[in-house]
Amino acid sequence: MCETHPSPNPQMDTASLCTVEKRGRVHIITLTGGGEHRLGPALLSAIRSAVAAVQATPGAGALVIAAEGKYFSNGFDQAWARVAPRHLHASMEEAFRGLVADLLALPMPTVAAVTGHAAAAGCVLALAHDTVVMRASRGFLYMSEVDAGLKIVDFFAELLRQKVPDAVTRRDLLLRGDKMTAVEAVRRGIVDAAVDGGVDDVMTAAVQAAEALAAKGWKGEVVAEIRKSMWPALWPKVKDHGADSPARARL
Repeated sequence: MCETHPSPNPQMDTASLCTVEKRGRVHIITLTGGGEHRLGPALLSAIRSAVAAVQATPGAGALVIAAEGKYFSNGFDQAWARVAPRHLHASMEEAFRGLVADLLALPMPTVAAVTGHAAAAGCVLALAHDTVVMRASRGFLYMSEVDAGLKIVDFFAELLRQKVPDAVTRRDLLLRGDKMTAVEAVRRGIVDAAVDGGVDDVMTAAVQAAEALAAKGWKGEVVAEIRKSMWPALWPKVKDHGADSPARARL
């Protein structure tokens, strides 16, 4: 479901769900098309396959995840959930739990290039990266559950508790449903950089940040183990769903 392109400026097939591009030691996974990039089973499977392909590539030094169009991701695919048999509903949450585990266990630094709105699970996906670079002029972080009347998933809450340590900011995100711009998110310590300009400027900043991290030459296994140890309450909630978990290996 993801296409791999070795050149710096590949011709992307917008009919696919995502593409993988390599620029030196930096790999870029881009969610393609102008839609909302809703995180349903198909897209989650595609992203996880792309992450696994990057991990298996010799010399991969850092990963950037980005998206085309107005949205980074508008959360879970509620349209799919409305028509899918109820017994399949848990598969979407489990797949996303697995993607978070994959990112936490990935043996390289990760950067989210948030060029548009990141809502609910999309916001969680952005914050699951080591570094978040966000477009200053467009897009916001938004945890929509309180407005939508939905309970928050346990690992969402734990990830936000770890990544948003300020209690007032967590309250504003979760209990007030505030839509935070890049500038506000930087001020509150959630986002690392608010980049002026358009999509290309955000991508340039994200790739430069990833290149700087890749140039450190860190041992990937050490990066992964330190990351997991930094979030000791989050990792146990997701690890059994990750690509490297013993349970998945037996499937």
